Amino acid sequence: MSKILLKRILQKISITLLWCFFLQLNASAENGIPVDALSYGASYADEVTGKVTELSGKPLLDVIVQIKGRPNSLVLTDVDGKFMLKADRGDVLIFKVNGFKTQEIAFNGQKEINVTLLEDDSPSDTFNVLYTKQKKATNLESVSEIRTNDLTKTISSPIYGTLTGRLAGLSTYQSSGEPGNDGLNLTLRGMSPLVILDGIPQTFTSINPEQVESVTVLKDALATAMMGIRASNGLVLITTKKGQEGPQRIGFKAMYGFSRPTQLPKTLDAYNYALLYNEALTNDGRPAVYSQADLDAYRDGSDPFYHPNVNWQNEILRKETPYSRYNVDISGGKQTAKYYVSLDYLDQQGIFKESDANANSTNSSYKRYVFRSNVSLDLSKYITTSLNLFGRLQTGNEPGVSTNTLYNNIINTPANAYPIFNANGSLGASQDFQQNNIYGQNFMSGYQVGYTRDFRVDLAVKADLQKITPGLWFKALSAINTYLDQTTIRSKALVAFLQSKDGAGNPVYTQYGTPADQTNILSTNTQNRVFYLQGEFGYSKNVGAHNFDALLIANNDYRMGGADLAYNIRGISGRLAYNYKEKYLVQLAAAYNGTSERYAKGYGYGFFPALGLGWNLKKEDFLADKAKWLNDFKLRTSFGRMGNFNPNNYYTYNQYYTTGTGYNFGTNTGGTVVGIEQGALANPHLTFEQANKFNVGFDAAMFNNKLSLTAEYFNNKYFDLLQLIGNSTQITGATYTVRNLGERNYSGFEFQLNYRDNVGDFNYFIAPNFSTVRTRVVFADEPVRQFAYQQFTGLPVGQPFGLVANGLFQTQAEINASAKPANLPIVPGDIKYIDQNGDNIIDENDYVAIGRTTPALNFGLNLGGSYKGFDFSALLQGVANNDVFLTGNSYWAFQGARGQAYEHNLDRWTPATAATATYPRVSVGTNVNNQYGSTYWLRNGDFLRLKSVELGYTFPISWVKKVKATNARLFVNGTNLFTITGLKDQDPENYFNAYPIQKMLVAGISVKF
Repeated sequence: MSKILLKRILQKISITLLWCFFLQLNASAENGIPVDALSYGASYADEVTGKVTELSGKPLLDVIVQIKGRPNSLVLTDVDGKFMLKADRGDVLIFKVNGFKTQEIAFNGQKEINVTLLEDDSPSDTFNVLYTKQKKATNLESVSEIRTNDLTKTISSPIYGTLTGRLAGLSTYQSSGEPGNDGLNLTLRGMSPLVILDGIPQTFTSINPEQVESVTVLKDALATAMMGIRASNGLVLITTKKGQEGPQRIGFKAMYGFSRPTQLPKTLDAYNYALLYNEALTNDGRPAVYSQADLDAYRDGSDPFYHPNVNWQNEILRKETPYSRYNVDISGGKQTAKYYVSLDYLDQQGIFKESDANANSTNSSYKRYVFRSNVSLDLSKYITTSLNLFGRLQTGNEPGVSTNTLYNNIINTPANAYPIFNANGSLGASQDFQQNNIYGQNFMSGYQVGYTRDFRVDLAVKADLQKITPGLWFKALSAINTYLDQTTIRSKALVAFLQSKDGAGNPVYTQYGTPADQTNILSTNTQNRVFYLQGEFGYSKNVGAHNFDALLIANNDYRMGGADLAYNIRGISGRLAYNYKEKYLVQLAAAYNGTSERYAKGYGYGFFPALGLGWNLKKEDFLADKAKWLNDFKLRTSFGRMGNFNPNNYYTYNQYYTTGTGYNFGTNTGGTVVGIEQGALANPHLTFEQANKFNVGFDAAMFNNKLSLTAEYFNNKYFDLLQLIGNSTQITGATYTVRNLGERNYSGFEFQLNYRDNVGDFNYFIAPNFSTVRTRVVFADEPVRQFAYQQFTGLPVGQPFGLVANGLFQTQAEINASAKPANLPIVPGDIKYIDQNGDNIIDENDYVAIGRTTPALNFGLNLGGSYKGFDFSALLQGVANNDVFLTGNSYWAFQGARGQAYEHNLDRWTPATAATATYPRVSVGTNVNNQYGSTYWLRNGDFLRLKSVELGYTFPISWVKKVKATNARLFVNGTNLFTITGLKDQDPENYFNAYPIQKMLVAGISVKF
């Protein structure tokens, strides 16, 4: 089935490429012909010819050549880069084409003018914002944006990872390094933003950064208002590359490298494990299980079958894993037809070893193919159409027992649990680990393959309605997106054996597990479909110094996810912007939209307005002449009301009844009667969540635009938040659904700076950013609590509660004189807690707010430079005022009675180490007192990470033009190379021992033709 699908996709790719080639041939067929034949007249005295090339000497097709101030003089260069036109002495000739810097040359009667155009890598003067572009000079929205060059500096399969540390207000959190399942989450001003790809909301993030033109973060109400009911959490807008007018450009990029974990837990060997285990048993008042002979055998390795010492990490995990990615793209076109086509392949291997004996891989790995084609065509002078295709195939492989199960067993299985193999070659086991042989799980449990297939088509038609009135246009857009996620499970049953001895000392084997045929299951995890329709009217008008711009949109977004019933989000939205001489700025934006499938009638739609005001002081006379060092200084503010729709509130406004339990009449001679019982109480007034969002800030540029900075303050009030009733009653016997009850506040500051300059041939830049977020629960319908210090209201959102530790008990006398939990045996070495309510008992009444849930400060520092052909860049990223809790199987010793122990457990309390211990006395299994949630397990999670660093060399043009290339660059890139943190043996983002985050080092080459 997959081969047929791949064949069909390749056929579609071939058709698209042939179409693009036809468009390019069509563009080349009209070489060097003046756009307006009347431009050749007697008014021009001299004829001039010439040739336009790029640095490599390659001719540039369709370069616009015209006389400044005479638009009818325009001609285009032919396939050889040649042109011819007539001009008067003293005229200025303009040479321009997309992707290159415009050049002006004075004409003084030369018969021939040859021009070399340089590629234009200067920053854009516009932002890609929702549904349109916005001039930076008149922008009032809270917007941050990065483009392709920055996105490609960090190696990450999901595009989220390329954003880390680069944009103020946007933070990322990575909980895993598993290939294809990196666990990356975005947070924008404390909330989870909606991701929009080319104007349409999407959920997938595995997009090739080479195909992305920009990623724009839209933060305030004004920037997001037109999304209405889905706007309150902010937006991340991904805009893909489009074809540009100019010569055909072919780009190729290849990279290959290796990755290894940033940190692996340090587990104990068999001897130290057994020694510590005996101590834990003694602490619990139980006899030791390991004799001195056992300890000696573990230490010297003399009895590997009955006293194994297996380092599971060394046996199963690779030291390093390969990574490769290849990308090729083609772009170009003329004024009437432009195209961009890209194909990307990524292969990332996991950390598990493999066996040549297996025909199929049992490693955790990820492969991805991404195809994109964006083509635009002018059907006439007034009508333009575009067709965008996106296809993605992903394959994720893992062992038959799953990646998570295998890795957890590696981390949590002690070195002396069992031998890998018994004396007869069978898989080892023990009574505590009967069918968990890690070697067998890795190499002999079969494999699972996940298949993900996406396909999206966007078709748009835009009409210039200037015949009705100049500046008016209309656009219609339709999109279809299908997503299918399936898993094929081909797992094998494991059979392991416990090797013991009979009375004569001979080996005896006890079998665990039963041989069985391989499991072959194909399951569909989810299947989503999106059908999107949109119509737009736009109008621009300039009346003297007054500038108007308007946009009106109507759309319908139909979505079906998995087995859930579909829903539509539909409505209208608009934007109206006005400025006077780009000095005084006003912008209104609003949406009226919603859905009728998840709410009762009258509760599913809302009106969401926003207003923005701005003042560009640099345009004022009192600054324009006197502060020439100041290039721009704009004050702006915005306020609006947004909504938040959650499709998971699945028809909770309806009351449902279900089949209840049976009951009997009399002596049950008549049988059981089946009744009907009431489901959860309906909420007919359920509606969407809302937010009032305020933003104020300024944008400045100075010193000939070398220095630019943006500073902002935001204060967002979220209300009508869905929560369960806190003060509920059980009298009715019914459960409750959510209500629009909660209210929270999010506020903070953001600062982003960029400084660029040069010293001779050395160009350099530095771009720091930081952001703070402060959260507060304004109202939560919580139950009335006995003690005020246990109320959530007024505290940060998600505030954890626990006991406040006061060190470790040192003596029995101290225990007798202190508050402690009732009915728990407390001995020296246990954690001592503060009695908050003074009743001399440690219990739930002593829980108070502890720790911080959100880093108070996120920051990033992007810097770099270039000298002649060499370039360097680095990104430092980190958080401050961050707390983490180190608990559970990944930190506590001997969980489940026979679980793992770690090097940090050696710092436990004993009478000899009482003054220096950082871990309480060890126990076997669960120690209730020591495992309460408390400040004892609270750690400072601040960190500074070298997120990415890249060193490159661009070959001289005289070298690369020999192979008809225009640019060639070698580079070496590192990601997550080192981290500074106060945590011991823990990654500050993955401190609970999930699949480790990876540090990567790759080398690559990029070539442009």
